Formats: sequence, C-alpha cells, structure tokens
Amino acid sequence: MTNRLASQTSPYLRQHADNPVDWFPWGDEAFATARERNVPILLSVGYSACHWCHVMAHECFEDNEVAQVMNNLFVNVKVDREERPDVDAIYMDAVQAMTGRGGWPMTVFLSPDGKPFFGGTYFPKPSFLQLMNAITDAWQNRRDDINNNIDALMEALERTAKIEQNSAIAEYSTFDLAVSQLKNNFDSAWGGFGKAPKFPSTMNIEVLLRQLLAGEDSELESIVKTSLDAMASGGMYDHIGGGFSRYSVDEKWLVPHFEKMLYDQALLARTYLHAGVLFGNETWKQIAHEIIEYVLRDLTHANGGFFSAEDADSLNESGHSHEGHFYVWSKEEFMRVLPAELVAPALEWYEITSEGNFEGANIPARLHHRGDLVRPPQIERAREILFSHRNLRARPLLDDKVLTEWNAMMLSTLAEAAFVFDSPKWLQAAIRNGEFLVTQLRTTTGSWLRSWQEGGSPQARHHALAADLAQLVDAFTRLSEASGQARWITYAQEAADEMLTQCWDAVNGGLFTTPQNGEQLIVRQKDVMDNATPSANSTAAVALYRLGALTGNGRYTEHADQILRLLARITTSAPTAFGNLLSAVHLRHAGITEVALPGDQQNMLAELRKRWLPTIVIAWGESYDSPLWTERNANRAYVCREYACLKPAESAVEFVETLRAALA
Repeated sequence: MTNRLASQTSPYLRQHADNPVDWFPWGDEAFATARERNVPILLSVGYSACHWCHVMAHECFEDNEVAQVMNNLFVNVKVDREERPDVDAIYMDAVQAMTGRGGWPMTVFLSPDGKPFFGGTYFPKPSFLQLMNAITDAWQNRRDDINNNIDALMEALERTAKIEQNSAIAEYSTFDLAVSQLKNNFDSAWGGFGKAPKFPSTMNIEVLLRQLLAGEDSELESIVKTSLDAMASGGMYDHIGGGFSRYSVDEKWLVPHFEKMLYDQALLARTYLHAGVLFGNETWKQIAHEIIEYVLRDLTHANGGFFSAEDADSLNESGHSHEGHFYVWSKEEFMRVLPAELVAPALEWYEITSEGNFEGANIPARLHHRGDLVRPPQIERAREILFSHRNLRARPLLDDKVLTEWNAMMLSTLAEAAFVFDSPKWLQAAIRNGEFLVTQLRTTTGSWLRSWQEGGSPQARHHALAADLAQLVDAFTRLSEASGQARWITYAQEAADEMLTQCWDAVNGGLFTTPQNGEQLIVRQKDVMDNATPSANSTAAVALYRLGALTGNGRYTEHADQILRLLARITTSAPTAFGNLLSAVHLRHAGITEVALPGDQQNMLAELRKRWLPTIVIAWGESYDSPLWTERNANRAYVCREYACLKPAESAVEFVETLRAALA
C-alpha cells in the first residue's frame, strides 16, 4: 500500500495518511487505476474541523476490516472540501438529489470516469460494510441500473449551467419579498430564522439592516436585536476567548458544534460591526472587536495569512478526543482557578452550575441576561484568568492551510473594521494579509491560486475558483478604501479581469465555478446560492458594482448587471436563499454614491467612520486612474452620483449635509 496523502498540503488529507485504507488524492492516478481495475471509485469528502468526519474515520477508515474491504473492492479517494469546493459541490448536488439531504462526511460511489451513481453522508461500520458489498453486487451484476442512475444524476448536476438570462435585472420587489419571508420565519423567542439546528444567517440579517436604512421599522429592529443578542449570549459565542462556533444544535444558541471556521468569523464580525454602527450599539461593536482579536491571535500566520479553522474536538485529561472539551467548565474548576472574591460573581455572570448545561459540564453563557455582555471590571479580570487557565489545556487541532477565498472574506471585514474603529493595528494586519495573498497565492505571471500550506511542495496549489477571485476583488477594493493606497485597486482590477476572462459564461452570463485553465470536471457548474459562504456570483455582483464605481470602468458594472439578469427568476422563487445577492440588488437599485477626498481630509474621514454607508465608495489618499480623481481641489470633498457631483464641501458640516442629500 502506497501512502499518497502524507505530502498533501491539506491537514485534513494528512490526518488520513496513516489509515490502513489505500487512499488516493483526487487526480488522474485514481481514475486511471479505477479504469484499469474496472472497479468503482469510493469518494470520501470532509474537512478537518468536522466532528462526524472524525467519527467515521475512527469507526471505518482506521479499522483494518473495513479498510480491507475498501481496498479490495474500490479505488478510494480522499478530498478536502475546503481545498476543492468545486469537486465537493458536484457530488454534494448528487447526494442531495439522491437522498434529499447532504452533509459531511460525504460518501459517494463513482464510475471510473467520475460520474456518481450512489451516495450518502455518515455511515457507521456495520451499515458501511453492508453498503460496500451491495454496491459491488450492483456494479458486477446490475450495471444497467447504475447507468440509469448516472444518466438521471448528470441531468440534475447540469442545471445551474443551463440557467438562462432574464431580459431585466432582478427587481427590487425581490428584496421586499425576502424581508417579508424573514419576518414570517423569525423565532420571536430566541431569534434567528426557523427551528434548530440554527445557523447565524448573517447575509439575511444584512438584508434587514439595509432595509432599515430606508427608515425606522420597529418589527425589523426587534428581529435584528433579538437575533444578534441571542446569538452572542448563547454558548455558540466563546465568552472566554472570542469568536463563534459554526452553528447551534438547539434553538437557544446554547450548545454549538464547537468548530470555529474563519469564514464564520468574517461574516459575523461584519454583521455585528454594521449593526453596531447603525444602531450605536456598543455591545455589538464589542462582539465584532472580540471576533477580530480572536482571529488575529489564534488564526494568523506569522507572515499575515489567516488559517482556516479550529477543530470541534480536543483531548481531555485522559488523552481521549472529545467534542467541545476545550471550551467547557465545571463549577469546581471555576472555584479552584479564580480568587475567592471573583468566584461568586463569575459563577453568576457565566451561569455556571453544579449540574451544568452540556453533558454534565458548563458552556459559559448569558442566556438569562441576554444582550447584557459588556463585562464589568471584576468579570473582565475573571475572564482573563479563565482564559489563561484554558490555554493550559490541549488546544483543538488547527487547520493551518490558507485559503484565498476565506482570507479575502476576512480581509474585507478587517479592512472595514480598521476604518470604522480607526485602528492602525488592524489596518496593518489587513495590509499584511493583502501582501501575503499577493506574494504567496499569486503566481509570477499574475494568476491566482486557491490554497497555501507552509511546508507543502509546492506551498500554493490549485487554480483559483470564481469564489476566490470574486472575494479578492471585494477585499482589495475595501483595503484601498481603508488604507488610501492605490495599489489595491490595481490588484482588484487584475483579479476582476482574470475572473471575467477565466470564469465568465459568454452565452448566458454569470460565472462558472471553475476557470477555463483549470481541471475539467464532469460538469461545469455555477455557484449561485448563498449558503454558509456567499456565492461566487453574488460576491462578484457586489464587488464589480463597487469596483466599477471606483474606477469608472463600465465593463465591470455591465457584468454585474448580467449576473442580476441571470439570477432574476430563481431569486424570486426563494429570495432568502440569496441573501448576499440581495445586497447587490439593493446596491443596484439604490445606486452608488461616490466620495472623493483628494486632500488630507481627516475630518471628513472621521464623519464617514461614524456611519454605516453600504451604498458609498470612497477614494482618498493616493490617486489612480478614475474619474473620481479628475480635476479635484485638494481642499474640498466631493460627493457624486455616476460622477456627477454635488457642490463640493469645504467643511465637515457641509460634507455631512451633502452626503445626506446624495443618499436621500
């Protein structure tokens, strides 16, 4: 048996390097071997922070009996869904078409040419053994049934590529329809939408925040406040160290799956920042601040890249891996660790009891004092002591690969937060991350790659996907707005041009997931729905509108319009599944206001920092090729719509009045 996973850049793949399973990484060697042996491929897809992936690995892939059957009957392929979301998306669509649900670990059986015919998610050992024998029987004796399955699934997999453009862009009524549906799905008791398990739904909360820009609405304000307060008060939020877990298994946001993903930190910090500024809510600003500090402390490479995730599982005192162990406490531990005068206040504040709230232990929470999260001095002192003590425990496994898409998402948030909080420290971290992306994930010819891992050979690999490039465009425009540095607009344009050259569908419009110069998979899909992360197409629409406004390049704006035309019909059918796209719809119908500050106008920048203004773009600092920089007086501030400017402002008071008039 050959160990083919030890040299992979993905920590998840390397976790399986010592399995008795004869694993192949995704690639030509696996498919050639399957054709040569005339056996199916068993594709297993997961990620390093996935609890149930670890469970199936322990029950099946580390088991000699199971491994022997896998090796005898199949060619076995391991894929990290985070490194190869293009591969994951195809086969997840197939599993959902077959079973009506999806998730990870994902287990799919393929023909030697990569076409799926059966699949599911987690299988315990007995049913997995039974399934593998049944698959082999069908492969050897009922090949017609398998071919029929393949034909039906291939038709389902091609559906996103066949979406045709509407004659008009998505209407603003779609935005209003989403707001109405969110009102109907709102959990008035505990916030969020729908029933458990509960996910943060940040992109839909952003829809409500944009709606609130139009004027006061007590019902929408209640939805936003209840949801943000409840999410941050439950155990899904790490009250000791900052940052959010992936989702909550219960309706109260108390018990999470404990993995912490970089993309969740990016999206949640962004939403808490926006809401905090819009409402003047210091608690939400604190949450945003603590999320960012968590990322900079625990998920940042020495050279500025952001790591992908921390695991749900960690080792307990007996050396056994247990979900959430790093994060939970006993009452006795509080009493042992804290000075006597802090014990009672801390027990009360974090709602710690002898009985516990999670498997006999305690997840620190504020369920009974929801929204009351600004810690008094003695609680902050207790938190610091608890944090130091917690760091003596075995930490959860760190997935230290650096993904372009997720880094760019975090960079967008960090740049915006650095601007709003006027934080030189955060701005420097944002610039370092931008420089890391440019130096480590951009080739010498100027094209982009998706994944980097220190010590890999090569360290960076896999062609950038549409989502990587779209997020880069967004991140670099926002970094330029935060720093006043012109180089980031140049990088944004380069990434946009590569995206439109490599991924654009010249027939129907919109972005294919994979680039032309990348691997050709069994279908070429389009990433259109906003799920755990924003889709490539919605991100591109927002980013291209903003880049077009900053540069005056109508090509970018026209491509954004084509995305809204492409998705007009399907967005109407399920608007809450397109939360980020609706931000593009809002931007398009509200129109972009351009602000140009050609001089050293810190007082004007200070006014912008006080407000959440999602429909403006800002040009300041170093000039670049754009109508916003043409014939400008360095002593005046310019507020424009499609480069037609209102009367230039000479004072901060005039600037605010002009801005208010333009946004009205």
